[in-house]
Amino acid sequence: MTFRTLDRADTVPGSRSAPAPPRASASLEAQSVSAWFGSHKVLERVSLTMSAGGVTALIGPSGCGKSTFIRILNRMHELVPGAMLAGRVLLDGDDVYGDQVQATDTRRRIGMVFQKPNPFPTMTIRDNVLAGLKLTGQATSGRDALVEQSLQRAGLWNEVRNRLDSPGGALSGGQQQRLCIARALAVGPEVLLMDEPCSALDPTSTRRIEETIGEIARDVTVVIVTHNMQQAQRVSDQCAFFLAAEDEPGRIVEAGATAQIFDAPTDPRTADYVHGRFG
Repeated sequence: MTFRTLDRADTVPGSRSAPAPPRASASLEAQSVSAWFGSHKVLERVSLTMSAGGVTALIGPSGCGKSTFIRILNRMHELVPGAMLAGRVLLDGDDVYGDQVQATDTRRRIGMVFQKPNPFPTMTIRDNVLAGLKLTGQATSGRDALVEQSLQRAGLWNEVRNRLDSPGGALSGGQQQRLCIARALAVGPEVLLMDEPCSALDPTSTRRIEETIGEIARDVTVVIVTHNMQQAQRVSDQCAFFLAAEDEPGRIVEAGATAQIFDAPTDPRTADYVHGRFG
């Protein structure tokens, strides 16, 4: 096991080589990942394989480390002063925390969509989609085609095609979240992490986001944190159930195919949680 004190300076890019062309979806594997904020341990030896081209749902009560875990996967954990971790995260077998790996390159390959939509409010819809390319230093020809493709994949093109130069902040909450998905997809990630992307949305917007997940999972590995058990059943291929006992760090109690986790879990705590008896 390795142990690192994560340094914010590691995230500042130096001279970067040109980003590699987008590839197909990639597998993501956490190996014995533990995490701390200062002296407070929040995760204990979490191991999980998230298969390429599939949807993995992370479920469990609030405070059990799901959001911390998902942020570790694309090196956002290290942005918190005093954050530390042990273990490894492998993207198609390569350690994303390797000494020669730039955090910006990892975050290009492993995109993130947050709980609260965060488009740039005064930036146009078009420029919001392209913003990630500028932030990661990617150059591309055919930007209009890329904007259309990304918005189509996010299920938003038909609603905004005639107002691409309008501010992204003028969209509804559900549209803003899909705009953020389009922005993440535009840089060609192999993995997309989603931290409760529907928690603040109405049922119609939630359905559209779930449809989008189903579409993009054909060529992007998706990992989603959700407290909605019905949503986990609808969108995911496999689930991992996190739990933290009082004054103890979070850990995975059980992981497996979604149908097995919901219909025939091996741990009674998993059955109690997915059937609403606690949490």
